Amino acid sequence: MSDTSRQITQLLDQWAGGDQAAFEELLPLVYEDLHRQAGYMIPHESAGHTLQTTALVHEAYLKLVDQRSAHWQNRAHFFAVASQLMRRILIDHARRRNAAKRGGGNFKVVLDEAVAIPGHEDMDILALNDALESLAEVAPREAKIVEMRFFGGLTIEEIAEVMQLAPITVRRDWNFARAWLYRELTKEKA
Repeated sequence: MSDTSRQITQLLDQWAGGDQAAFEELLPLVYEDLHRQAGYMIPHESAGHTLQTTALVHEAYLKLVDQRSAHWQNRAHFFAVASQLMRRILIDHARRRNAAKRGGGNFKVVLDEAVAIPGHEDMDILALNDALESLAEVAPREAKIVEMRFFGGLTIEEIAEVMQLAPITVRRDWNFARAWLYRELTKEKA
């Protein structure tokens, strides 16, 4: 564990214990990583998208502030929760946009290379969310891994740490989930 990761874990523990000063010290340490996470999810050049990376980070951070009573295991756990929050924010934003446009103009996301499904690098986040929810019904652990990897940008090792699994198990589940999502997403296009 790096010094920064150790420091973040200590600050998370102190914050969970009610130390507000620890929370103030935490923000500069996690902001850049949260911004990087958000950058994985939002295309920088997508026409018509209205949610900016910084706005996503700020909205997620405000929701994280409400998690005061959380018992953070470590830095990776914090970012796993952040990835869930960002996913929910993006999905809610896409649904509001669709409702405002009466069903048109779904919000697009760019899949990064680690998750990319051939031919689906630029996809509708609602389609991805629907496929991920279907995956969660048959393979909840694998769906959680996709969420942390794609929406959170966590590495295989970080996911293994959060989920208390061997990295080889996470890698195997990740490969299964990618294949499953590919099948689901290409089935919808056919």
